[in-house]
Amino acid sequence: MHHFQLRNNELYAEELKVSDLAEEFGTPLYLYSAATLKRHYQAFDSAFQGLDHLTCFSVKCNSNLGVLRLLNEQGAGADIVSGGELYRALRAGMDPRKIVFSGVGKQEHEIREALEADILMFNCESREELYLLNAVAEGLGRIAPMSLRINPDVDPLTHPYISTGLKENKFGVGMDQALDLYELARDLPGINPLGIDCHIGSQLTEISPFIETLDRLKKLYQDLLDRGINVKYLDLGGGLGITYAEEEPPHPSEFGQALTQALQDFDLTLILEPGRVIAGNAGILVTRVLFNKETELKRFVVVDAAMNDLIRPALYQAHHRLAEVRPQARTESEADVVGPVCETSDFLARSRRLPEVQPGELLAVFSAGAYGFAMASQYNSRPRAAEVLVDGDRAFAIRKRETYQDLTALEEGL
Repeated sequence: MHHFQLRNNELYAEELKVSDLAEEFGTPLYLYSAATLKRHYQAFDSAFQGLDHLTCFSVKCNSNLGVLRLLNEQGAGADIVSGGELYRALRAGMDPRKIVFSGVGKQEHEIREALEADILMFNCESREELYLLNAVAEGLGRIAPMSLRINPDVDPLTHPYISTGLKENKFGVGMDQALDLYELARDLPGINPLGIDCHIGSQLTEISPFIETLDRLKKLYQDLLDRGINVKYLDLGGGLGITYAEEEPPHPSEFGQALTQALQDFDLTLILEPGRVIAGNAGILVTRVLFNKETELKRFVVVDAAMNDLIRPALYQAHHRLAEVRPQARTESEADVVGPVCETSDFLARSRRLPEVQPGELLAVFSAGAYGFAMASQYNSRPRAAEVLVDGDRAFAIRKRETYQDLTALEEGL
């Protein structure tokens, strides 16, 4: 459930009219609902109340400080994949002991920064990374807490670009290498192996891939105990999907019940890294119609948002629901909704049934709170959109709209 609803033929973000916010802050505009973020976090976190667990929000999906601060107030930790995300999480006030560091390409300075911050754990993804982590830790006179990211070769039944748990993917290490690498980690002086980590993909709409993965990790856990390696944490990553179109993903309570049952006899702290399931439907992208263009073959609705604002349709062929901010009873016809960027892939929707919207009117692109602004760019020298957080009847600009001067700020004087 989210808090973007029609009232009297007008789209509201909580208690405020979206059209008024578009006038105040301009378009394109990212709008986030504080009530939705809180509701989704609590719905997810409470689903695991029967387990010793830690919910670490996946910063990569929405790294705005305003969003991170709100989730920190709810008790969230952070799953990070870069030094920049570590910096953001700490700036947002997040407890370093609730931060886990994932990613296949951690750099020496990022590892050093995370060790100095005293984060909970590094999720290591290769033998080479283990050696680097050990060297940096020894240089600082520290012991690095780590888990090994396992690639279980489980099909997550999702888009291939966001599948991460197959042998062909770059992530993690195979089950056949795991025991040897854990023994190496145990013997390295700067490493303390504390956990098992796994993340098989994003936008999963079935529980079965998680359970299949968990069954394989439970076997590994027992093998580690038999070798005297007493891990304390089991990080199952994130990946629970949301409804963009016709998907029917499981509710977090169903997910929590399944994992609680599967782990009831295991003395482990469960770490979860939800992102999309918390933030995805907590945000919309508001865009203004510029032109209607008709060709012999197609109708195009040209809007002021583009692939640099929301790249998911171009990158993943992703579906986002579109709706008028002020619906009117008008004839619908098939159209492509496209932006001003000079690429054929610059579209928000293709072959979509859409009313005969007119220039100046507003459209809302739903489910844009995750992997929306976080993946935005300045392509075609387009300043990035503003981000606004709505909390009841108040709205806060949590990121100002960029200006032309911002586009060249780091190039001046060269």
